[in-house]
Amino acid sequence: MRLEIHRLADTTHTAADAARALGVEQAQIVKSLVFVAPRGDSRDEPIICLAAGTNRVNVALLAAVTGEARIRRATAREARELTGFSIGGIPPLGHPRPVRVVMDPDLGRYPEIWAAAGHDRSVFPVSPAALRALTNATVAEIAEISPADARAGTPAIQADAPGPRPSGLATPGT
Repeated sequence: MRLEIHRLADTTHTAADAARALGVEQAQIVKSLVFVAPRGDSRDEPIICLAAGTNRVNVALLAAVTGEARIRRATAREARELTGFSIGGIPPLGHPRPVRVVMDPDLGRYPEIWAAAGHDRSVFPVSPAALRALTNATVAEIAEISPADARAGTPAIQADAPGPRPSGLATPGT
């Protein structure tokens, strides 16, 4: 598969910036978020969450999916050290070491989604199925659901482990 990288004049540091620059819905933007599973030594394990641009990752749901009870959001410094990329340009693939990837099934609502390509002004389009295959991602419900969430229909990519979402597990800042 060949990925076509687009260099934009404006920053794509946030999902809203990227959507505006590309003229697409914010939910079509792939947020590559770095989390850390502490190992008690200097070799903490990075876990990349691929979330729809409008969604926030619920750390409690992510912990349940990964089996990592102490998982936490990486700092900007840790994200760069673990992936080789700065926040705002972290791609879903191409990291210097293998990483576990968990993908939000909401990305499957669109035939084409856009992900960062290693720089805050570089992006590439990809289908959700291709992104899942390229990253060997586990698709699972990791996003918070707000009462105003208006998801219609079934996502194009089904979660690997479907089930009801626990309530009251909102985690601020993710």
